[in-house]
This record gives sequence, structure tokens and C-alpha cells, in this order.
Amino acid sequence: MRKIFLLLFAVVFLLSCNNDKKDDSKTSEVKSDSPSVSTNNVAPAPGEEILGSYVGSFGDNKITLLITKASNDSIEGRSIVGGNDRPFKGIFSYHEGIYNAVVKEPGDHKDDGVFTFSMTKANLNQVTGNWKPNDNKRPAKEYSLQKRKFEYNPNVGNYPQASLRLLTAKDVENEMKEDLEFMRNEIFARHGYCFERKHLRLEFENEEWYVPNTIDIKGFLSEIEKKNIALIKRYEKYAEEYGDEYGR
Repeated sequence: MRKIFLLLFAVVFLLSCNNDKKDDSKTSEVKSDSPSVSTNNVAPAPGEEILGSYVGSFGDNKITLLITKASNDSIEGRSIVGGNDRPFKGIFSYHEGIYNAVVKEPGDHKDDGVFTFSMTKANLNQVTGNWKPNDNKRPAKEYSLQKRKFEYNPNVGNYPQASLRLLTAKDVENEMKEDLEFMRNEIFARHGYCFERKHLRLEFENEEWYVPNTIDIKGFLSEIEKKNIALIKRYEKYAEEYGDEYGR
């Protein structure tokens, strides 16, 4: 009887192990399938799709509207024009495929005002609207801006070597002062710097690669660029002091 009991116990034990293995395999299948659920087709929350930089004419200048936050009904960003970098806050709405926003600059600068703009779901690359200054004596402005993605590219411009390698005296010693100034500021332009001096703004705004994006780039300059800026500035000074004798 004892042998029969032991035999029955062994059979039951083996069957139990086999059932456990089958259950484990089913569990592993469920785990392996679960990550396959794709999230790529999940639509962005209202507002996320309008984030970014929008660039275009603004009177005699160019303007960049940089939208950095848009959630619920709150929208934030910055306006960059004529060397002025101003924050703005306001509200936006989305209804029947159209985004509408009203945002205000702080009001503690003479050029501050209120932006009203809209864009459609069908064309998220274009913003149209108007700006009304806080100073009622100044005229309002209308604008139509195109979305531009800022990307730092050290290879663009007339003097890309100033961002790619350390310059030597031979690279700069025969350049005129105006050319040296352009070479130095082109380093800033590649980082999206918004120039306050009009002649520099006009020069770089004609470049297709230039997207004004900020007025503070100190944390973005590479060590190569910092050293080249210092070198170019020294030779700019020499060119100014010695004039026609410089580099001849």
C-alpha cells in the first residue's frame, strides 16, 4: 500500500509541475505583449502642437514669437524684436480647428503691448494677428509669421571656421575691421542671437539659416568659439587703431 501511495503522490506532483509551467508560459506571453501597445498615434494635448518659434516681418523689424507653454487655457512665451526680449503671458482657446490667443507683455518697458493672434489646425505653421502698444500714441502692427525651427549649425555662414576650429593670426590679420566685426557676430548669429544694433540685424536677417531666438547665449558658446571671439576682438582693436596700415 505504501508503494502505491508513493506512486500516486509522484504522479500528482508531476502533473502539478506541468500545469505550473503552462501557467508561467501564459503569463510570459501577456508580459511580452503588453509593451507592444503603441503610443505613437496618441494625439498631442490641445496647445502642445503650437509650441515653437514663429518668425516674420514686424513693421521695419523682424519678430520672433516664441511659444514655450500652452496648456489648459494658459499660454506663455517671449517676443524678440529689435534687440528686445520680452516675456508674455495670456490665455488661449481652441474651437472648431482654430487656436486664438491674447497675450500681454509685462508693461514695464516702453515697447510693451498686447498680442492677439490665431492659427488653424489645418496650417499650424502660420500665425496671424496684431499687436497693440500700451502707449496709445504709437501705431498698432499687424503680422503674419511662419514657424521656424531653431537648430544650431556650426557649418553655416561666411566664416564657419570661427565655430569649427581655433583661429590663428593668419585667419584674421589681413581682414578689415568691418569684416572682423561680421565674423565675430556671425558666431552669435549661429546661436540665434537677436541683435540690438540695426546694421547687424539687417545683415543677418537676410540669411536663410538665421533664426533669432534669444539675447542670452553665454551658456551656449563652445570653448573654441569663446577663444575665437577674444582673438577677433583683439584684431578688431588693432584694425581700428592702425587703419590702413593694419594688415598691409
